[in-house]
Amino acid sequence: MLAATVRVSRDLDLAEECVQDAYARALTSWATDGVPNRPGAWLTTVARRRALDLLRRDSALRRSLPLLIDEGVEPEPDIPDDGEIPDDRLRLICTCCHPALAPEAQIALTLRLLCGLTTAEVAHAFLVSESTMAARITRAKKKIATARIPYRVPPADELPERVDAVLTVVHLLFTTGHAAPEGSDLVRRDLVERALDLGRMLRALLPDDADVAGLLALMLLTDARRATRVATDGRLLLLEEQDRSRWDRASIAEGVALVREALRRRPPGRFALQAAIAAVHAETPRWEDTDWREVLALYDVLAGVWPSPVVSLNRAVAVGMAHGSEAGLAAVDALRDEPQLASYSYTAAARADFLRRLGRFDEARTSYEEALLLTENEVERDFLLRRLHELPS
Repeated sequence: MLAATVRVSRDLDLAEECVQDAYARALTSWATDGVPNRPGAWLTTVARRRALDLLRRDSALRRSLPLLIDEGVEPEPDIPDDGEIPDDRLRLICTCCHPALAPEAQIALTLRLLCGLTTAEVAHAFLVSESTMAARITRAKKKIATARIPYRVPPADELPERVDAVLTVVHLLFTTGHAAPEGSDLVRRDLVERALDLGRMLRALLPDDADVAGLLALMLLTDARRATRVATDGRLLLLEEQDRSRWDRASIAEGVALVREALRRRPPGRFALQAAIAAVHAETPRWEDTDWREVLALYDVLAGVWPSPVVSLNRAVAVGMAHGSEAGLAAVDALRDEPQLASYSYTAAARADFLRRLGRFDEARTSYEEALLLTENEVERDFLLRRLHELPS
């Protein structure tokens, strides 16, 4: 709805207001007239017509708004768009990823406005505080307004220059859905499905792009385990506990084929390398057979191509699996001064697990308690509490 309304209003804030007005109108209209056959289309049409009414009513305001599409374009609310990009959400993601904005601002603004994430969820994805992220989003919106950035829908031949930011948005959308930062569910299916849809659209638009193939492969291979990540009683199941016979073999086959295609590029990109790691797990029939040395080698390459705190943490876990818990604990402890990992719950959880395996139960207890303080997802909290209570006194 927001994406479709922005194309009419040419202003992000005005579009948000019109979408909210449409929902408010639905609360009263649907109560008396019933829910329409196509509620999404009804809401979108109302929001877009509201935007047009406001723009027509105040021409002075209209002249002061930043242009988001070419001045000559006058889309009507009920006329389908025939542009090259087949989905309004993807179109707006490409538009928000304008090179005039800083990469972090592009991604944060898109996730917040067009992918439905809360400011807190976007902040969690970036490993920063909610107040920091709120300020970053506000600055990005102000720059659009004050600099009058001429956002235009990029044709297919201009997409490659923006593709990295677009792929980063889709990846963060997927990871936020795959392990929800808060709430009672481990997975937010709506975000996962949306990310997969956008990944397939990008694949159709850029069939020869290795990074697009790598990202789609990563999402497919990771999501193939969705049905086995939580037990019937709601318990979180680690990779070693999951029933691999229930993994989605069709998604794995498609993902592995895409990995092979993406790895043909030299040097391989970050998404292809992450997908290759996921493929190692997907193709291993039993946890005990996991080739952790191969996983570690892939993380070593990934750290060179795309150094990041989360990659370093994942690599540290792989070190522990390949060379023993002492080595893994040392690798995690070497990252404790990394500012972005200080408030990252998985850092404390990884350290707690290595300490537990080493029999250092008092230290493990402290690390589990630290992880609990940093975790807001109820499924993950229950898992940490269970591990904490299982420690010997």
